[in-house]
Amino acid sequence: MGAHVNPIYPYKAPTDLRATPPLRKPLIVIGAGPVGLAAAVDARLQGLPVLVLDDDKTVSVGSRAVCYAKRALEVLDRLGVGQPVCELGVSWNVGRTFLDEQEVYQFNLVPEPGHKRPGMVNLQQYHIEEMLIARALELGADIRWQHKVTAVTRHDDHATLTVETPDGSFEIEADWLVVADGARSPIRRHLGLDIEGRVFQDRFLIADVVMKADYPAERWFWFDPPFHRNQSVLLHKQSNNVWRVDFQLGWDADPEEEKKPEKVLPRLKAMLGNERPFELEWVSIYTFQCRRMTDFRHGRILFVGDAAHQVSPFGARGANSGFQDADDLMWKLALVIQGQAPERLLDSYALDRQFAADENIMNSTRSTDFITPKSRTSKTFRNQVLALAKHHPFARKLVNSGRLSMPSFLTGSMLNTPDSAHFEGQMVPGAPMDDAPVQVAGQDGWLLDQVGRGFACLLFADAVPSAELLAQLQALARGPVPVTPLIVAPRALDVPGVRVVVDAQGWIAKRYDGQAGTTYLLRPDQHVAARWRQFEPAALQAALARAIGKA
Repeated sequence: MGAHVNPIYPYKAPTDLRATPPLRKPLIVIGAGPVGLAAAVDARLQGLPVLVLDDDKTVSVGSRAVCYAKRALEVLDRLGVGQPVCELGVSWNVGRTFLDEQEVYQFNLVPEPGHKRPGMVNLQQYHIEEMLIARALELGADIRWQHKVTAVTRHDDHATLTVETPDGSFEIEADWLVVADGARSPIRRHLGLDIEGRVFQDRFLIADVVMKADYPAERWFWFDPPFHRNQSVLLHKQSNNVWRVDFQLGWDADPEEEKKPEKVLPRLKAMLGNERPFELEWVSIYTFQCRRMTDFRHGRILFVGDAAHQVSPFGARGANSGFQDADDLMWKLALVIQGQAPERLLDSYALDRQFAADENIMNSTRSTDFITPKSRTSKTFRNQVLALAKHHPFARKLVNSGRLSMPSFLTGSMLNTPDSAHFEGQMVPGAPMDDAPVQVAGQDGWLLDQVGRGFACLLFADAVPSAELLAQLQALARGPVPVTPLIVAPRALDVPGVRVVVDAQGWIAKRYDGQAGTTYLLRPDQHVAARWRQFEPAALQAALARAIGKA
């Protein structure tokens, strides 16, 4: 056993970045945390040059963001790091909630088969950051360590940054600036931009514990356990025998005092027993906050992740929603920078992700109110629900130890084309795509991997298309904004120039209510943009124009 040792990334003097007048870069990202790095990787995959500035020289200390939900894993797949994250991390689907020592509630995040990724993977944040740094560098991103942005000046068509380094300060300009500098966001404060919401009057102790234990890979949450009376405790398994434990402390706890080993070790021994050896890797104290900026876009400056919104850790909505921010933003920003879409497309980023943030804040607030009730009424309700849940199934659905992160259904997005026909199921315009097993050229695979990172057209067919339809499908890939055609069929078909995915198990047809002729237009971030019962080239082009902000 032993603590993780963070790598030190090399500092490079900014000689090549200094210029008079200041050098202008197409895209700068501030912050090399998980979300900023995801944005940088995505930028390179979109063919954009990107400069990343970070004031540190290593990855984060401690586990911090721990749980990565199925949707975030699918985003990481598109970035090229999903597989190593899943291989190193601890996969889980089941969560259990206890009152005292009795289980009162259980959930399964992936209750049906036919999905590539599990409901959650637990992995320390520093591992994710190391993987994303390696991927960004592999793709040619320019990451500058110990480059602290101390000032930003907004202009109509760019932003000017003042950057402080060990070799002095300099100015540099960005056509577009993505701000991913975390919950305290010095850039947000420097620009005087608002962030509103609630700060909950409670404190929690986080401890990363290195130990060997045979507990299952599940999420365990206790209300009023015998080893921590009148409070709550959360336990997660991570990679390399690291376990994450969260102890509720109460608002009156002294943060500095509670972090001392002589306070932490007795709590852990009461929970784990005196006979189990363990080491402390990291200890921290945190306070819940549920709040967001009013607007995530300010001209050429775009905020993502914790810089734009914060939620309590229960529900794993922070990093997961941040990855979805970057996933939503970068394809839109690429189209705008490349001249294929108007700037107003970026307004949809702000509106859609503000909606998602509000949804996350609502769920996070409800969880926090249940876990740490602050009024006599809410505490009575919580205690009665837990008492009833021991014996009555109806009450178990009311137990809220953190509603786990789920992707937002962007049904109100300005980019959606409304349905013109009746469909069953959840794949409405604005919905995140469901995955499903497929066969391609006789090999097993997954639907989301076939869709890729650009626009796609999914056409259900039970026979080889006519020559006219085939020509129309092939033409999609040659348009100004390419759309990759995919045919979904119940068996293998030989279709020249168009990939065929075989829905051998019928999961795609079931989840997408697919029948011969059913057509879907899918966004680069794998949300549904539009769907029809028959392929109609004119309708598809109109929906594509709407999805890139031209209609």
